[in-house]
Amino acid sequence: MKSNQITLTFSSIPENVSIARLLIASVGGQLDLPLNDIEELKVAISEAVSNAIIHGYQSNPQHIVYLNLDIAVDNLTITVKDEGCGISDVAQAMQPAFSTDSERMGLGFVFMQSFMDELQVDSELEVGTTVTMIKHLKPTPISSH
Repeated sequence: MKSNQITLTFSSIPENVSIARLLIASVGGQLDLPLNDIEELKVAISEAVSNAIIHGYQSNPQHIVYLNLDIAVDNLTITVKDEGCGISDVAQAMQPAFSTDSERMGLGFVFMQSFMDELQVDSELEVGTTVTMIKHLKPTPISSH
């Protein structure tokens, strides 16, 4: 399979989390990933997009979330970016059960870390946050003719 790039920008409203889930499920299907892997990708992307909306933009619908998928032969890279308030302490934010919102479980980064092969979070206060998640793809055996 050749490499593929998909970029999507959308309003920071909760309804768009399901669009991100549908997109990653579609891409996972095209890559012939096992259903379990697709489910994990859906959870990881949901958490990243939800974080951008809820924490990055404080649920203000007037902002834009940037989603980029880079599908290469051996890696699927998902990048979710916001231009929101940023994270003051990324290491603390990535701790299990830490959340700035008492209504939330604080497991978003935990899910992203456990379901993806690599996770990088870059954040700057009042500039925004970029979450980069990488899933290593196993080469599909080519049937001999």
